[in-house]
Amino acid sequence: MSIEPITGRYVTVTVGGAPRRIYFEEAGQGRPVICLHTAGADTRQWRHLMNDAEITASNRLIAFDMPWHGKSLPPEGFETQEYLLTTEAYIETVLAVIDGLGLDRPVLSGCSMGGRIALQLAALHPDKFSGFIAIEASDFQPAWYDIDWFHRPDAHGGEMGAALVSANISPYAPNTERWNTLWMFMQSGPGVFRGDLSFYTRDDSLIPRLPTIDTRATPVHIIVGAYDLTCTPEDAERTAKAIPGATLAVMDELGHFPMSEHPEGFRPFFLDALEKMPSPTAKAA
Repeated sequence: MSIEPITGRYVTVTVGGAPRRIYFEEAGQGRPVICLHTAGADTRQWRHLMNDAEITASNRLIAFDMPWHGKSLPPEGFETQEYLLTTEAYIETVLAVIDGLGLDRPVLSGCSMGGRIALQLAALHPDKFSGFIAIEASDFQPAWYDIDWFHRPDAHGGEMGAALVSANISPYAPNTERWNTLWMFMQSGPGVFRGDLSFYTRDDSLIPRLPTIDTRATPVHIIVGAYDLTCTPEDAERTAKAIPGATLAVMDELGHFPMSEHPEGFRPFFLDALEKMPSPTAKAA
């Protein structure tokens, strides 16, 4: 029998003038690192890294479920609402969780839509963070698919979402982790993946903000998988070039969900990214 070191709790914060009960998990000690999940998924994507004793020996990894995702319930009255994530609501939620947990300038590590919002925060609220790890993140890509397919009465939205993202998982990914990753999308709540993709495929406001990011104050490191169709290495390279001083790493054998689909393959890239972030000692100085 083995008990994992990950602990889960809830914090209630205010977003949009209303309370949100947010589920979060954490493991480790030292420098806080906020870990953001992808569209239509939840904190389980980060479980492998949160169980890595070498990483958590000096880093306090904290992953939380966005409202409507995982164990974070939708807001009161959700049955009368259409879920469409916006940049403004996303930023407000991340900042509210950081304040609610009393974190002092954590590193922000996000994947896919989490990577996109990490870059938005690097441009708009850099003072709240010590550095940014943007995974599978780029400036903007319009949808090359109809997002309404993920919320229809004649189709299973979760299985449709899994079918779409399956093309973004590397053929090198272990089969077990491939299917564990797809299972999270199959479990996604009705309309949630569609609502996340609305943010991801329709808001291009990041593009003009990229040159304003000051990497001398808060470093930005972008990581991208070679088997990512949604955010290609070319997309990530274009984005990195638009941010003065940003660094970029391309993972030859990984796809769009590296921390979940192939954690062993992603591990060295994540360790390298953490090395590029300011240490608590350096930050205090």
